[in-house]
Amino acid sequence: MTTDTLTLIGLRAVFGSGNRRVTALDGVTTSFASGTFTAVMGPSGSGKSTLLHCAAGLDRPVEGTVTIDGIQLNHLSEEDLTRLRRDRIGFVFQSFNLVSSLTAAQNVELPLRLAGRRPADRDVTAALAAVGLAGRARHRPSELSGGEQQRVAVARALITRPSVVFADEPTGALDSATSHQVLRLLRGLVDDHGQTVVMVTHDPAAAAYADRLLLLADGRLADELTDSLTPSSVAALIAAATSPEPS
Repeated sequence: MTTDTLTLIGLRAVFGSGNRRVTALDGVTTSFASGTFTAVMGPSGSGKSTLLHCAAGLDRPVEGTVTIDGIQLNHLSEEDLTRLRRDRIGFVFQSFNLVSSLTAAQNVELPLRLAGRRPADRDVTAALAAVGLAGRARHRPSELSGGEQQRVAVARALITRPSVVFADEPTGALDSATSHQVLRLLRGLVDDHGQTVVMVTHDPAAAAYADRLLLLADGRLADELTDSLTPSSVAALIAAATSPEPS
């Protein structure tokens, strides 16, 4: 029986006040089954990054609930929320977010060290080997290509075996060939490790790696696609959802 790793109910997020008040999320309800890959798309300002940040506990919604592995985030203290993110959530961002003074191996083991755990060398080596970087463990970010840096970020997300991995435009700064390599790695987290991946992207080709596509517009769920995702079917859905209504 499939269980939900992540559930969002009635999420509402508002930023600013007065004339500058913006509703970024307007009552979003959805769930993400364990061991699935979901892509989230939408035009600029649709709320997709806010959805990701609220789901990951980086931002708090003004209304609604976020539940990960049966734990509701809304009423957790900042300390407990930090601990939950550290133990149950992995992050892969467009900007890589690696520590420049640390080697690839040290960047990978950083989440465990921050949790007060001493990582086993074999686990760090295995995580880097899984992303094809076994021979680059002692290299610092400045000595790695953009694609290699992103693969280190994926290995870092892999090392703690999180319940859910959030990826925010993970291929936005990469060329096409490297993008597909990183997307295959994210796909492998689902297929080989049973992890749940939620990815924000603007690229139909990237979304086609997912099991499901959620389309946001004006802070609401506008549509969903679950069957035979291809770059063309994703692009068609986006075009239909964003086309102006006939007068």
